Amino acid sequence: MKGFKSFADPTLLEFEPGVTVVVGPNGSGKSNVVDAIAWVLGAQGPTTVRSGKMEDVVFAGTPDRPALGRAEVSLVIDNSSGSLPVEFTEVTVTRTLYRTGDSEYSLNGVPCRLLDIQELLSDAGVGRQQHVIVAQGQIDQVLNSRAEDRRTIVEEAAGILKFRRRKERAERRLLATEANLTRLQDLQREVRRQLRPLEKQADAAKRHGAVADELRSIRLFLTGQEIRSLEAAQAAAKDTADEAANEQVRLRGEIGRLDIEISTSESQLAAAGDPSTDLLPRVESLRERCRGLIALIDERSKSTERDRGALLASDVVLTLQAELSRLAEELNDLSVRGADVEQQLGEIIRTEKQLQSEIESLEVDGPLIGLEAARKAAEVRGELGPLKRGLEQSSGEQERLTRRINELTKQIDEADERLDLLQVALASASDAEPALVKDLDLAQKETELAEQRVASLGEEQQLATKDEQAWRARVEALEIAAEAALANSGLQQVREIDGVLGVLGELIEIEPGWELAVEAAIGGILASVVVEDVVAARATLERLDRSEAPGSILAAHS
Repeated sequence: MKGFKSFADPTLLEFEPGVTVVVGPNGSGKSNVVDAIAWVLGAQGPTTVRSGKMEDVVFAGTPDRPALGRAEVSLVIDNSSGSLPVEFTEVTVTRTLYRTGDSEYSLNGVPCRLLDIQELLSDAGVGRQQHVIVAQGQIDQVLNSRAEDRRTIVEEAAGILKFRRRKERAERRLLATEANLTRLQDLQREVRRQLRPLEKQADAAKRHGAVADELRSIRLFLTGQEIRSLEAAQAAAKDTADEAANEQVRLRGEIGRLDIEISTSESQLAAAGDPSTDLLPRVESLRERCRGLIALIDERSKSTERDRGALLASDVVLTLQAELSRLAEELNDLSVRGADVEQQLGEIIRTEKQLQSEIESLEVDGPLIGLEAARKAAEVRGELGPLKRGLEQSSGEQERLTRRINELTKQIDEADERLDLLQVALASASDAEPALVKDLDLAQKETELAEQRVASLGEEQQLATKDEQAWRARVEALEIAAEAALANSGLQQVREIDGVLGVLGELIEIEPGWELAVEAAIGGILASVVVEDVVAARATLERLDRSEAPGSILAAHS
């Protein structure tokens, strides 16, 4: 002992086998020795060690010595006989209490729990009930105690109390486990109730995903259709441009040839000095008109190239509308120019007639010149054929452009209808998408939380199941041990003797509700052997004496 109550200095006490009595004058510390032993064995109540609070067991100091900060008591038990289930020949139980209220336990210097000490000492018949410690006045307390208290002392001395304590702890844990299982079932029902709306929200989210995929498929399909339509329109425009380019090359060739022939005729007329030279300005006018046609062809070529680029633009509807406007303007321009060409053709015909009349008036004065003029007139007449054919081709081109305008108008109308449908569908999907996305996110979060809670509850249920199985196994072991203890009461040694009726606990019948009362009143003799008469009792006692088996006997008939 060190620092425990009045033992400020380290104090060593040796207890020999047998009964040890501590005597001494008043105030010498006899009771402190008993309190120290009870305290190290696990006494918890301050009144057990005659203190107001547990910190009072620490040495409080004297005028000559300061107070200590802790109290420590060590109990060394001789285990050479192997009464304790450990391999050591000596077992040292130490308890330390600090003035702050902290307490420590150790076995052979290794920190442990109070429960470990109680379990170990109960096997040696030493427990916190202190039946091995009899203090002053405690004999009267034992004699005047109730049957339940005496039964506790006897059970501890017999080594049964530890099994009862274990059974009580197992029952408490079983009750706690059952309460946990009930709570777990309530939680499972609550989780299932919360999962039902989450499942509906998850289904809604899945449907939203399916609708979104279908919308994307429709968009891809419509885009593909539109691209194929644009590619077809582009191919048609390319063919048109190629035809226009070929026509342009041909017209340029013819115009070049006419230009050469007109230049030759102009030179010849200038050299002849014929009065018909006043026709040269008109011929020059025709040449300028030919140049205008060339410029028109160049403009049409450039316009065709612009149309080809427009067909490749992303804004299809606007491009088609621009092409439609351009073709309409070009059609009007061609109509105006066609009228101009017809007017020019009329003027050429009139010029031909005028030249013919002039040639006829010159036939008398200059037959050679008349013949040359006639040849020139024939050439001019020959040039009228290509011009007429060019006019007819212009009319055909005008009709083709008109048909193209009608086709483009139809395509524009169809594209506008598809665009309106797509815009309506897109607006509807866009309006519904934020709400569905929000619901989907919320459903996913709630689903994750529910899954986490279910997983946690599953783990708690598994732990509770394991604890229940462990405690049930312990209860079965305790029941087996109790049955074994009952079997060791001596009944097995005397069962074959005539007149032995059995154990009292097996023979009596107790009305429901009175079990605890009966156990408290006659609990100490429930394991007694019941016999019919005195003769059977004597034979039973002799058998028990010879076998040295414990037990008590009750005679049913005197």
